[in-house]
Amino acid sequence: MPQAQVPVTILTGFLGSGKTTLLNRILREEHGLRIAVIENEFGEEGVDSDLLTRSTDEQIVEMNNGCICCTVRGDLIRILGDLRTRREAGTIAFDRVVIETTGLADPGPVAQTFFLDDEIADAYLLDAVITMVDAVHGYRQLDEHREAQVQVGFADRILMTKTDVAAAEVQQRLRERLVRMNPRAPLRVVHFGDAPLAEVLDIRGFNLDTALVIDPEFLRSEHHQHDDAVQSFVFRSHRPFDGARLEDFLSGLLQVYGPDMLRYKGVLFMKGSDRQTVFQGVHMMMGADPGRRWKPAERRASRIVFIGRNLPRDLFLKGLEDCLA
Repeated sequence: MPQAQVPVTILTGFLGSGKTTLLNRILREEHGLRIAVIENEFGEEGVDSDLLTRSTDEQIVEMNNGCICCTVRGDLIRILGDLRTRREAGTIAFDRVVIETTGLADPGPVAQTFFLDDEIADAYLLDAVITMVDAVHGYRQLDEHREAQVQVGFADRILMTKTDVAAAEVQQRLRERLVRMNPRAPLRVVHFGDAPLAEVLDIRGFNLDTALVIDPEFLRSEHHQHDDAVQSFVFRSHRPFDGARLEDFLSGLLQVYGPDMLRYKGVLFMKGSDRQTVFQGVHMMMGADPGRRWKPAERRASRIVFIGRNLPRDLFLKGLEDCLA
């Protein structure tokens, strides 16, 4: 019997960042996995699927009548549903799905597909958003293109490419900027798509039980050298939250700022609970699960990272402070 949910990886990154190179690397690897690839290109004539390594273990579906995050979102649901039907009927076999978005895509609506459609949510598990950034052109792309910033903001893992031809000081400036924009996503260097599969697949970036990852350098740095629309900030407190007040405040935030809240995730110290509460959300969708028990000698604390577009940092932090017991 097929497994209950098929893990899905969203592979994104701006034009020319190396997505197809990485995808070829994954398909060539002797891993024994059967992968269905959903390939999205912007325009009437697709070319990337012709560049992909093909074997009997891959199913490649091309979508080329628009950007996957807008005009063809209905097609994405239809294709995922069709793949599920054929898999359950035994006419095709695959262990996981990789969606390669066009370089102009906002990955947020793609990720939401796996939460908003019940049939898709039952059949598939969104594993992670992997974002590739070109070390040579990435800094300028972040300056000039909103899509590049959003792709970084949504990342569960950032892979920096073309470091072999980028000056060391250029790479360092870009690295510092990426960490400040998204401190929860580990950043790795990739040469010609040669990334270990453990860095790309089965990393459970969207799993509520995963640990919150914040770069310690980000926590020690308070200055910014640029004005990105996508930025991040962290709330921290050793006082417990009042559950009712926190729920009311967060609901209000979602109503006003939800479309610009790209990713948010944290561990909460709740009044009256001997367990951590693991909390996360994407845009208007927010959820929380009980985490591990607090250790007897552990100093209890809340820590939440917010990543979004032009979010009012002081309003968020002051509001959360008012929710403390």
